[in-house]
Amino acid sequence: MKQNLQSIGGELKTQVKILAALVATFWIIVILNEVIFENILLLSTGCGLRRGLNALGIVPHSFIGLRGILFAPFLHGGFYHVLANTVPFIVLGWFVMLRNIKDFYFVSVMSALVGGLGTWMVGRPCSVHIGASGIIFGYFGYLLFRGYFEKSFVAIAISIAIAIGYGGMIWGVLPTRAYISWEGHLFGFIGGVIAAKLLAPSKTAQ
Repeated sequence: MKQNLQSIGGELKTQVKILAALVATFWIIVILNEVIFENILLLSTGCGLRRGLNALGIVPHSFIGLRGILFAPFLHGGFYHVLANTVPFIVLGWFVMLRNIKDFYFVSVMSALVGGLGTWMVGRPCSVHIGASGIIFGYFGYLLFRGYFEKSFVAIAISIAIAIGYGGMIWGVLPTRAYISWEGHLFGFIGGVIAAKLLAPSKTAQ
């Protein structure tokens, strides 16, 4: 019993460290951008010049804009933007890594890749897409569909809990506001669903 508790405690500490490190990175970058780079640095995006680190975001249909697939999740358009993403990133991210921390990495990468490429292909030319919301929607899609693909009691219970607690997020995949990257939300969500399918135990393994 004591060893089990120590194992659970050690895993929880690891989960907290991972989430804390990523959230700290989001905040450090936005602080640096607001205080330093926003005022002095101009970076080319392939659609003219833009100010600050956010120029490294996804720029649809631009070859140089592909770099944003790597950088965009760590960039935010100010303190309100990063604050709005912090809580859902922690909560949904923690639910994703509950079973296995490797699941968290896989879902994160899948959501970033599918979300980034999808945004790059269908987004408005010369727009710049930034923020961790694409990955957050990936977590949402993964958790929502994990129960469907796995058909286990725990997975279904988590899917139901997420649907009740965060079901309103689904409207974020629709083009409701011009300044919100619904493309990133939609394709990040799709990336999460794909991850849920790929991570589901095979029938032969069951």
